[in-house]
Amino acid sequence: MANTGKGLRRAVFVDGARIPFLKSGTGYKDLTSYDLARLALTALLNKTQLPGNEVDWVILGNVVANINTSNVAREAALAAGIPHRVPAVSLALACISANKAITNGVDLIRSGEADVVIAGGTESLTDIPIRFRKRFRQKLIESQRYRKPLDYLGFFKGLKASDFLPEIPAIAEFSTGRTMGQDCDRMAARLGVTREEQDVFAARSHQLAARATAEGFLAQEIWPTAVPPRFDLISADNGFRADSTAESLANLRPAFIKPYGTLTAGNSSFLTDGAGAVLLMSEEKAAALGYAPKAAIRSYAYTAQDPEEELLLGPAYSTPKVLAKAGLSLADIGVFEMHEAFAAQVVANLKCLDSDTFGREKLGLPGKVGEIPPDRLNAWGGSLSLGHPFGATGARLVTTTVNRMIHEDREFGLTTSCAAGAHGSAIILERLA
Repeated sequence: MANTGKGLRRAVFVDGARIPFLKSGTGYKDLTSYDLARLALTALLNKTQLPGNEVDWVILGNVVANINTSNVAREAALAAGIPHRVPAVSLALACISANKAITNGVDLIRSGEADVVIAGGTESLTDIPIRFRKRFRQKLIESQRYRKPLDYLGFFKGLKASDFLPEIPAIAEFSTGRTMGQDCDRMAARLGVTREEQDVFAARSHQLAARATAEGFLAQEIWPTAVPPRFDLISADNGFRADSTAESLANLRPAFIKPYGTLTAGNSSFLTDGAGAVLLMSEEKAAALGYAPKAAIRSYAYTAQDPEEELLLGPAYSTPKVLAKAGLSLADIGVFEMHEAFAAQVVANLKCLDSDTFGREKLGLPGKVGEIPPDRLNAWGGSLSLGHPFGATGARLVTTTVNRMIHEDREFGLTTSCAAGAHGSAIILERLA
């Protein structure tokens, strides 16, 4: 569906809420993606005081699915008190899963299929599915047909010792066999992104996140969460390091391509558990229920590139596309939120957007898209410091964009992300509050 908004209802962003993003294996280590989603949905309902019976759809992104809750959106919605008549769907589009959940909700509202949509995402990278190897799985399935004790004597026939080893999911591209870190290291070398540039940007992210937390900016989007079984109250993200400097990060060793790579644990995002959600409505429904929306969704765009060489260049492709759809230029955007999978990825996309050669050869433009002013980019930190729960990051990005637009008195904000599979996403929001 074209999303220029012509002849369609306007979808508005009422508010967003997320639980604190925590390093995997820490505060949420005993919880699942279902638990985190339930907490985030409950947080949004409490924050907005929205009656559950007003919701028409729930859409959540989730990348590493738990087989027990394959449609985690449905299970979490029911647990959060949303009526059973409300349909809920889970979707996966790698790191832009929540972005896609949000824009799917926008389309439902614009087309008149829904008036109220809750969209977002959830991820537990502590609780990942670990499988037996395929040959052993086949034997287990075959064993369900066994009827006599003697049948089990043949169970181990044909199995090797290695068949009993577990399979742990890797964060790698199926099509290339490379991890995202390896791909980013290759891209950094190809595009001339230096180790120093990466460490400077990563340190900036951590310092800005620490400042935004200390000054209460992020408290606008974080809902303090009591975590079972002890029900200790967690009110802030725990991944940022206020004392990070480029000099301290320079001491870290390469993490992906050794010994000559430039990506390290310090300039890459870390495994994170978390969830977040946003409340979307039609403009008319928001007025009828007495809500004052913060922003309208002006336009959005998705792109797909070559996974061999352009895996992480989604923002460089999706940004000009969404600007053209919205009838805006880069200079019109007052707030930028770009997903920080790796510092090298952000720096590379900024270089591409400001490159005449890239604009002409890759985008078919007369020249470059333009330079994103550093002071307008990720001013409250980003995924490098706040964390990156794959299915939920887009909900944080959109919510932060809107809150920054209000705080900084800007008319337009743009959130953009890369994703596995060489996808890109960009969403433009227009301030209403």
